[in-house]
Amino acid sequence: MDRIDGILKVTGRATYGYEHRIGRAPAHGCILGASIARGRILEIDVREAERAPGVILVMTHRNAPDQPEFGAAVTATVPEVFTRARPVLASERVRYHDEPVALVVAESFEEARHAARLIRLRYETEPGAFDPVAPDAEIYRPGRTNAGFPTDSEHGDFEGAFSVAPVQIDASYRTPFESHNPMEPHAAIAEWEGDRLTVHTATQTVANIQAGLASTLRVPPENIRIVSPFIGGGFGAKLILHPETICAALAARVLNRPVKVALTRQQMFANAGHRPAMRQRVRLGADRDGRLTAIGHEVLASTARFEEFAEQSAVPTRALYAAPNRRTTHRLIRLDTNRGEWMRAPGEASGLLALECAIDELAERLGLDPIALRIRNEPERDPELGVPFSSRNLVACMRVGAERFGWRDRPLRPGSRREGRWLIGYGMAAAIRGNYLGPGSARVAIDAAGQVTVQADMTDIGTGTYTILAQVAAERLGVPLDAIRVMLGDSRLPRTAGSGGSWGATSSATAVHNACLALRQRIATAAASHAASPLRGSNAIEAHFADGALRLGARSESLERLLARIAPEGLAAEGSAVRGETYRTYSQHAFGAHFAEVAVDIDSGEARLRRMLGVFAAGRILNPKTARSQLIGGMVWGVGAALMEETVLDRRHGHFVNHDLAEYHVPVHADIPDVDVMFVPEEDDKGNPLGAKGIGELGNCGAGAAVANAVYNATGVRVRDFPITLDKIFPGLAAG
Repeated sequence: MDRIDGILKVTGRATYGYEHRIGRAPAHGCILGASIARGRILEIDVREAERAPGVILVMTHRNAPDQPEFGAAVTATVPEVFTRARPVLASERVRYHDEPVALVVAESFEEARHAARLIRLRYETEPGAFDPVAPDAEIYRPGRTNAGFPTDSEHGDFEGAFSVAPVQIDASYRTPFESHNPMEPHAAIAEWEGDRLTVHTATQTVANIQAGLASTLRVPPENIRIVSPFIGGGFGAKLILHPETICAALAARVLNRPVKVALTRQQMFANAGHRPAMRQRVRLGADRDGRLTAIGHEVLASTARFEEFAEQSAVPTRALYAAPNRRTTHRLIRLDTNRGEWMRAPGEASGLLALECAIDELAERLGLDPIALRIRNEPERDPELGVPFSSRNLVACMRVGAERFGWRDRPLRPGSRREGRWLIGYGMAAAIRGNYLGPGSARVAIDAAGQVTVQADMTDIGTGTYTILAQVAAERLGVPLDAIRVMLGDSRLPRTAGSGGSWGATSSATAVHNACLALRQRIATAAASHAASPLRGSNAIEAHFADGALRLGARSESLERLLARIAPEGLAAEGSAVRGETYRTYSQHAFGAHFAEVAVDIDSGEARLRRMLGVFAAGRILNPKTARSQLIGGMVWGVGAALMEETVLDRRHGHFVNHDLAEYHVPVHADIPDVDVMFVPEEDDKGNPLGAKGIGELGNCGAGAAVANAVYNATGVRVRDFPITLDKIFPGLAAG
């Protein structure tokens, strides 16, 4: 199905966070960030800024409304990460470079930006930690990793088994800081009416922003309305409250006037989170037939001093391959930066980039085909939990992909195939991503004209949520798609888990499915019992909904005519998504296999993707068209991680140097000539009644490793420091 919101988007009628029209003309805010990374403000002179044309307010820590303290670096529970108070302009302390130190509000954005440059500050700078590989770095063991996964896991005797393994791989991989860069920057419009606040913004989770604002502003959550019908990308960057929303709300309260604030592209690099920098050591021990006897994955990642974030990069290793002796660990290095955040496929994107390259190295050491090695170590049950998989079709993905891609033509000796000035190589990698179900509800109503309305605070970050929820409702109620109206992104609607973690589609669609079942029951019961019903006396249990009609036994009536008689004001029902016992008794994951062909210029070392294929087993695919787009998008992220993306932290002054899209390189159309996606048919009823699994992040799981392995196959040069840029390839080419 085409996106039902597609025409709104391509004609410019979809309204994003900064674009909403409200009753009163808003003022415009511009944030000024700190020019140091750690220290405190000694003096701040705003007099010239206050006299600048159009300026209404200059807010600093000296006159900002009172807010709670930020609190400890680690919250007591995982949910509090999303709902804690996040004060802005609340202290003279500076915790990271570009942290907001002032907000200028003026009649226009240009006037606010001009005035912000007139503010004069004097700081006391303190020494900071900005080097994730410094020999004296402060390393510690976190109490938990992201989403509450255990920090470490150990089974058997890893050290003993690894030390005696006939074949060993002991390799370390470095992945850099990376930045989200959604097309739509973070933005918000805040308006108060008495003690009630309405915020139009871009957020993946309406409930998180509502709760975070309530904590920060000391306002009851029910007094805050969040509106976010369209989001121009999020990728994890819009899961929690950020400075622009708080600044807009504070200024609007002071001025009793709507205020809109947006982060510039440059400000987003410091204020909207990033993927932490990591060093990962992977050790694999195997017998000479390629069966793993020991598997170890140790992660050392950066975190902010003031707030901890521990990406779970070793967690996918716990379920991907069989080995009796296993160890995974996570350790953190405190830096004086802003916190790391969830970035598309947190854990898998970074962790599989290391693990799947190490598996490729082991395959070469053994002289085995990389697919054959993976099949040889396919587990029958979850290797660490000991429970069966709800479904696992990884082997099918690899075999189908190998046939479709032409894997049999892979150069057997690295660096052996050349076309003119280009060296050609093939690479592959496995994909795994946990399948989750977030709690939430939805309301479905049908009116006397047979029109159906689906309501939930769920958000659509470009994934096609409007469309799939309409499809689920249309299928369950037996009505055409054009009879469905979907309302999303408003905190007045039933609460959901939002968009994130690849749980958005399955969680919200499950709630809609259950709401439709409840509504069907209400319609059928009324039809069988209402005095005005032409189906009165029928057995409601025999209800069948199709073609816009209800059939009870041998009798049928259109929903439009039926409801006009038995429920002229319409009927409605709610349904919920609740994680069941099967999430404890089964290991729940989606799987896939990536294949890549690259060409490397023999003179310069420049690597170019030629083609890419992803084959995925992700349960029932709710909409193949939008699903394919999601997976292609994830695969493109993998290409960027392998070949281009790196946010460079200045180790002297603690600021991100390449904080714009001119110098932070992401793949563009010319970099992605040919990408294909296939689905292995699968339905998995252990996760939800639809048999579906999340896919938004699956495409980014292992994709980078497939590209990296292809670069090695092309050149014989193994680069373990990502991204694989020409300066890292060329010395090996020259030596070869």
